[in-house]
Amino acid sequence: MIGFYNYTVILTYLGLVSGCTGIFFAMNGNPFIAIICLLTSGFLDLFDGKVARTKKDRTQDEKNFGIQIDSLSDIVCFGVLPAAIGYAVVVKAGINPLYFIPLFALYILCGLIRLAFFNVKELNEFYGVSEKVEKVYYGMPITMASLILPAFYCLRPLMGFEYFYLLYTPLLGLLAILFILKVKFPKPNKAAIIIMALTGTCLTIASIVLNIIFD
Repeated sequence: MIGFYNYTVILTYLGLVSGCTGIFFAMNGNPFIAIICLLTSGFLDLFDGKVARTKKDRTQDEKNFGIQIDSLSDIVCFGVLPAAIGYAVVVKAGINPLYFIPLFALYILCGLIRLAFFNVKELNEFYGVSEKVEKVYYGMPITMASLILPAFYCLRPLMGFEYFYLLYTPLLGLLAILFILKVKFPKPNKAAIIIMALTGTCLTIASIVLNIIFD
């Protein structure tokens, strides 16, 4: 079989499975399960690179494959899945989702551009084409959607469900712009990764509790 199947890519593959599961639930009118899947994919994405780098004898092909497969997984989990959640949200609001197809497509496109740009930078640094290794990202990482959108979902009871449905899609538009703006975002260190992991865990618990109480 083609591809690589060692432990360095297991978390990436699991993240993709979670993202695909979320898309299925979103398209079947269950944004809550889709949000949980988004959080799960984000949690797995935090650690897949760390796990991959523990294998010191990776071949060049394995390293290149890891970079590519990670971004391909990200476009599904943090590009297509949030758009699918948007579809579920507007359907629940009783709005024709066809009106929002351009916005959903724009969100996915901007995420794709962001990931492709990231890959170019990573490969240039990896092969020594770039003069120095950047300590920042340009454009907001698409993976931030796995924290921002669930956090927004947890605000539903405070803002009222009708406002949540109205504001989710503009939020996607804002994130799309942030993906491609040439704004610097610091690369997370170990402390930041731990904080994001804890935040994701708290958001998961909060989403479950709120869904039980209000849905």
